[in-house]
Amino acid sequence: MPAIAVPAFALTWWAACYLAGRDPARPAAVRAAGALLAYAAGVTLWTVDPDGTATQVLLCVPALLWAGAAVALLPSSVAERRQINLGWMVLTGVLLAITIVLPAAGRLVVLAPLLGGLVLLGRFRDQVRPPMLTAALAVAATLYALALAALLLPIDLGASGLVVGAIGVDLLMLGFLVAVSDAIDVGERLRPDLVRSATAAAVVTVLVGGPVAVTLIAVDDEPVLTFLQFGLLAVVMTMTGLAGPVRRGLDLLAVRDERLRRSRSALSLLADALPRHQSRRRLRTTAEEDFLRYARQALDNYGNLGRLMRSPLTDLPAVDRRLTGALDQPLERATELRAVLRDSVDSLRPAGSFETSDEWRHYNTLHFGTVLGLNPYARRLRTDGLERDARQAVEWMRGYVPRGTLRRWHNEGADLVAARLWAELTSTDARGVARPRGNRTAPTRST
Repeated sequence: MPAIAVPAFALTWWAACYLAGRDPARPAAVRAAGALLAYAAGVTLWTVDPDGTATQVLLCVPALLWAGAAVALLPSSVAERRQINLGWMVLTGVLLAITIVLPAAGRLVVLAPLLGGLVLLGRFRDQVRPPMLTAALAVAATLYALALAALLLPIDLGASGLVVGAIGVDLLMLGFLVAVSDAIDVGERLRPDLVRSATAAAVVTVLVGGPVAVTLIAVDDEPVLTFLQFGLLAVVMTMTGLAGPVRRGLDLLAVRDERLRRSRSALSLLADALPRHQSRRRLRTTAEEDFLRYARQALDNYGNLGRLMRSPLTDLPAVDRRLTGALDQPLERATELRAVLRDSVDSLRPAGSFETSDEWRHYNTLHFGTVLGLNPYARRLRTDGLERDARQAVEWMRGYVPRGTLRRWHNEGADLVAARLWAELTSTDARGVARPRGNRTAPTRST
């Protein structure tokens, strides 16, 4: 039993941490990570009580979270996406409560939301990328459903460990497919970063998981020691899957020199971004729809240099021009991309002094909400030190602009900025710009 449980636990726990750490703001990745963590917890209980209620419930939970991941992968053009997501949340809570009191065979009801999520995803498969994602998810879900049924139905296969291991393989496939979809959506590379992390996970599984498995075999029927061993393995795999965030967290605790800490944090973000950045030559071959999406995402990540370093838009001709005489490094490119985005937002500003009229809505939303990072709906919003225009804009948004309206204005303004950047990229002048060469030793001046 430990020979299957230990590697299954270690690899799924690592995959969950890797997905969550890759981009915790993306619902599909977070839900897939939750499915993997639920399975890992179920494996832990399975080694102690294979037929227990808690074990079976935890092995059923991934079906509910898998359905949520499928819903999160629906294209943004689906008008009912918000209602579908809310419906999934309610249904998940209800089914989770029901599953606890149902008999073993009745717990297969958790497969219903998964089937519904895949059917919805299949309806819009022509808008889902990569094109084979829906079919691949359906295959993995079918294998998971068969394995779960073999585990819960009164069928004696004589090898429950292999069935539990097969469920883990199916969930790892889910995590991989979600990672592929997210990487394509944001225009990042997946393979170098995934291979590096997976290699580290495999090495740690052998070096740490091997002794854990031997210990579990030697101390059979000791639940407390079993949980402690799996807890140790979870800590090690967390540090492997979340290497960058863990390193920055340790610096925050141990490094008292603020300047040194900021420098180490910037280097850590750079190390995380390098294997995820696409080849420079691919930006000019990007489809308009993809480029506009990248531009909107860059605006959403305006205050996060770590994410901007991974953006394909760091290779814009406008960024090349601003780098003349400066270091051509990912951090500098991200800084200059932020300056380009700020200039594009400033181009939306109507002539004259500040106003709150309708023609100012896009500029006000992007300038004060994105560039300055002000949240008018924050409970403890402090306006001390803000300029008069900023205070007036925040008070106006807070008092007269609903959240939904402000978000709609933000999206409209982001579309205008994205269209402007696309027009510049495809213009004759932009195509003729060559990346400056030579030694660049002076630091960038943009902020």
